[in-house]
Amino acid sequence: MPVVQLELEGMTCAACAARIEKKLNKVAGAAATVNLATERATVTCAPGTSVDSLVEAVRDAGYDAREADAAHRRAADEPARSIRRRLAVAIVLSVPVALLAMVGPLQFPHWEWAALVLSTPVVFWSGLGFHRAAWRAARGLSASMDTLISLGTLSAWGWSTAVLLFGLDAETYYELAAVITTLILLGRYLEARAKRGSNAAIRRLLELGVKDVRVVRAGSEVVVPLADVRVGDRFVVRPGEKIATDGVVVDGSSAVDQSMLTGEAIPVEVAPGNDVAGATINTYGRLVVQATKVGADTALAQIAALVDQAQSGKAPIQRIADRISAIFVPIVIAMALATFAAWLAFGATASTAFTTGVAVLIIACPCALGLATPLALMVGTGRGAQLGVLIKGPEVLEETRRVDTVVLDKTGTVTEGRIHLADVALLNGADRADVLRLAGAVESASEHPIAQAVAAAALSEVGALPPVTRFRNEPGVGVTGIVDGHEVSVGRRGGRLEVAWDGVARAELVVQDVVKPTSRAAVAELKALGLTPVLLTGDSRDSATRVAAEVGIETVVAEVYPAGKAAEVERLQNEGRVVAMVGDGINDAPALAQADLGVAIGTGTDVAIEASDLTLVSGDLRGAADAIRLARQTLRTIKGNLFWAFAYNVAAIPLAVAGLLNPIIAAAAMAASSLFVVTNSLRLRRFHSTREAT
Repeated sequence: MPVVQLELEGMTCAACAARIEKKLNKVAGAAATVNLATERATVTCAPGTSVDSLVEAVRDAGYDAREADAAHRRAADEPARSIRRRLAVAIVLSVPVALLAMVGPLQFPHWEWAALVLSTPVVFWSGLGFHRAAWRAARGLSASMDTLISLGTLSAWGWSTAVLLFGLDAETYYELAAVITTLILLGRYLEARAKRGSNAAIRRLLELGVKDVRVVRAGSEVVVPLADVRVGDRFVVRPGEKIATDGVVVDGSSAVDQSMLTGEAIPVEVAPGNDVAGATINTYGRLVVQATKVGADTALAQIAALVDQAQSGKAPIQRIADRISAIFVPIVIAMALATFAAWLAFGATASTAFTTGVAVLIIACPCALGLATPLALMVGTGRGAQLGVLIKGPEVLEETRRVDTVVLDKTGTVTEGRIHLADVALLNGADRADVLRLAGAVESASEHPIAQAVAAAALSEVGALPPVTRFRNEPGVGVTGIVDGHEVSVGRRGGRLEVAWDGVARAELVVQDVVKPTSRAAVAELKALGLTPVLLTGDSRDSATRVAAEVGIETVVAEVYPAGKAAEVERLQNEGRVVAMVGDGINDAPALAQADLGVAIGTGTDVAIEASDLTLVSGDLRGAADAIRLARQTLRTIKGNLFWAFAYNVAAIPLAVAGLLNPIIAAAAMAASSLFVVTNSLRLRRFHSTREAT
């Protein structure tokens, strides 16, 4: 059955997502899931179901939608910019209102009129998003936190204006309306910033390919846009250039850097008849490639689709405050109305009844709730940034508490991602210095990355290398040349080289990727957190097993390509495990997106970073343990903030209903709950990393 992706606009909470999902599922033949984090709906449709009918269903719910694709996504900066403008105005106007209300010496005659003028733009323009969301919820016969925010601010403003216009003997509460709006906007802005860039991973993937291609037509090279390349076209790839699209080599030989697909640092030898993938890099030699796949069929495009699918397929994460508000908000509204009616019924004046009802709304209005998540996140992420750990948003924190398996990419994550000469096994009485001098000399004439690693090691150990003559490179076989009168040959067999001269084998050289010096300690820390490490790599099993043994990992999954990496993560999830994936390359992006918690090495690609939930800027794998510990502690802080924010309000609501809590005291209780949230969040600044002592 066809699957349609819709890009949604206007969602602010889990209630919005649930409302849209309910509307979409009423469309005949449609089965929808709505992802609040990615602001997308994934709809499995029966044949004949039109996209227009799906878009219309979303609009009937009070939101907007359009069909989405990997190449065109709504700019993530747009919501943040809009909120930032409204927040700036709110801050500028709310500060003087608060000062006028709270600092007696500043209160000049009729100062309340100035408060009216200053607070009105804050409530009705800066807070417009809350009122729109509340109206959309009301149209759907439901309520959300936006409903309570809208009612609280409008009630405080409306009551204050009535007091002012009709000369009632009562307090005005313009500062509450303005400050509540400002604080909640601050929370929304911080959330919008945290989500910024999450949709850029796929765009970055698609930008990795080349723009222009040298196509062979009528015997000559013609430069054409990539979009004009068709299956069967032959194109030229010069040394150092990216291969334009998937194809098969028809002329030339070289070594192709396929690390963007496999994560393996050692380039793969190619010759006529070998397949190559688009966006991989030709290290040396001129290649002529015949295109076999173009556009959406290429390996690069399929990786982009995998990332998109994994991101869109994640279950919506219900924010704690929104889950509670599904019950809390309707109850508070009913209690405020019942309080107003009860006081009137018992003979109280309309002014007293209204003041009491407003007190109920104000004490319940979620000022501290608006700070609970973003403030803890801000402090936690600030401390994380000092430690080289970036947390993308509050929605990723819940999974850290349940993670029990951590999947580690090898190249660039556990290892350095660079080749070095690891071992020299001497044969037939050869001398190490002679082996390095002669082998290094002949390899220095080659552009091959393995050859350069050998030459660099030889130069470092024995000094200047002698010249080589009659040099010959046999692709896929090795190199030969005359050095100091000896006919020297170096044959390549994967990561092992055989060195011979004068027809006699003299040594075997082993080249390997370098394990990071901190990787073993990092694996030990992850185990101490109760996590089971798994090494997942596109490299050979022998190489992967060697690295795993060196760092203390028992479970190894090797020779896996990008689709296989995401499938392996999904397999672990299907076994009931909650999986964190740590990687650095483009090849890791689908698995990072599929995992319950994606952790990117910051020294890797932008695509991997943007497809992940946490980023380790330093490249030190021990940061993964820090990231998980910090995320868990931040989540605990957020939950504590939410609990006490509600506790202050819930404890005070009965007092407000009984008329024992006027709105001024209600405001003080709100301030106390906000102060607790602030001080509790600031404790995250004391988070300690084991790396700080080294």
